[in-house]
Amino acid sequence: MSFSVHIVGGGLAGSECAWQLAERGVDVVLHEMRPVRGTPAHKTGDLAELVCSNSLRSDDPLHAAGLLKREMEAFGSLIIGKAREASVPAGSALALDRDRFAALVTTAIQEHPRIELRRDEVTEIPGGEETEVVLATGPLTSEAMSARLQELLGSEYLYFYDAIAPIVEAESLDLSKLFWQSRYGKGEGEDYLNAPMDGEQYLAFHQAVTAAEVVVPHEFEKAVFFEGCLPIEELARRGVDTLRYGPMKPVGLRAPDGRRPWAVVQLRQENLAKSHFNLVGFQSRMKWGEQERVLRMIPGLENARFVRFGQIHRNTFVNAPTHLDKHYRVKTSPRVRLAGQITGVEGYLESAATGLAIGLYIAEERRGRAPEPFPATTALGALARHLTESDPKHFQPANVNYGLFTELEGRVRKGDRRAAYVERAQADLAAWAERNGVPAMVTCAA
Repeated sequence: MSFSVHIVGGGLAGSECAWQLAERGVDVVLHEMRPVRGTPAHKTGDLAELVCSNSLRSDDPLHAAGLLKREMEAFGSLIIGKAREASVPAGSALALDRDRFAALVTTAIQEHPRIELRRDEVTEIPGGEETEVVLATGPLTSEAMSARLQELLGSEYLYFYDAIAPIVEAESLDLSKLFWQSRYGKGEGEDYLNAPMDGEQYLAFHQAVTAAEVVVPHEFEKAVFFEGCLPIEELARRGVDTLRYGPMKPVGLRAPDGRRPWAVVQLRQENLAKSHFNLVGFQSRMKWGEQERVLRMIPGLENARFVRFGQIHRNTFVNAPTHLDKHYRVKTSPRVRLAGQITGVEGYLESAATGLAIGLYIAEERRGRAPEPFPATTALGALARHLTESDPKHFQPANVNYGLFTELEGRVRKGDRRAAYVERAQADLAAWAERNGVPAMVTCAA
């Protein structure tokens, strides 16, 4: 087949997929409905727009997320390459200047000679029976496309609620009550601002959070939250110390007087200018007026000006074990593949990884090959394993983690397990690339 692949959705998955195909000689039509039609979470018309600067999480090479980044980089990932160009200090995490990152990705896509970017809302699955389509419409898929997918799959979506953390202006903070420090001294030492609380302050804050008025879901929608991104109100209601063992944990931090605070709120810079700060782990569904009142109880934030309040929105995903094969093809309609969070992976990093994998698979098929799926001993393959081998009755979104990988053989000491997973993954990925004749690109050529 020599005609273009149609990709619907210009988020991280769609942009990565388009880039992989184009770099390997396949023409692509990339459809993005923004800014023609917006979404509850996006503010611009840029491709690959993020809602949080730390969306790509850990960059530790022994962490599963760090391993996944390096696997993607081995194949010239656009997303990871541009993320490194737009990075801001955040200890061992890969945090971004979100505006710069989205601009870099948008420019790269617009300037690629094999990618046609169309700004339109797609309400039908493009093309005829011979057209290859990748649906990377994201967790906020439009009603029209949701209906088409429902017809294609013959079942309802699953869904959960996702929340966005607040952002404050740096100039509105009282720095005399805050201190710079990274947990356990990681990073440059001044990657995070910390707002310490004593026991009395914490108890008052906890009480205010649990009593705050929240946005109530529609009656026909059940509030099902992703465990890795719970609103602070949900955490607070699970017990008085839950926040102290979660986003407000004080471990690894010492106040200027040398003592460990009872609890800590960490603020991470949102841009290179350090003019905006994100409240780490403080995604919320409190009403905005309540957020302003409650969050100003945090020491140093008494006069905080909020650039963005926490928000909540419904994320949709399919029951992947029922509907997808290991190449991300819809079983009942193999010309259509799904990419990104709609597949049931959780997180921007994982979404981009599915787009990369699909791009590689289609490109190799265009060369007359039948590529094997990535082995489940690799991060790329472990994600597909979760999507295709999980119990359909209990399927839930997941971030990449070593629990998704094929178990290590033999007895490995607990402290050596991460290194063993990484060593095996690197060897198996190199063998897969050689065995399948997949050209690897060391750096992003944008």
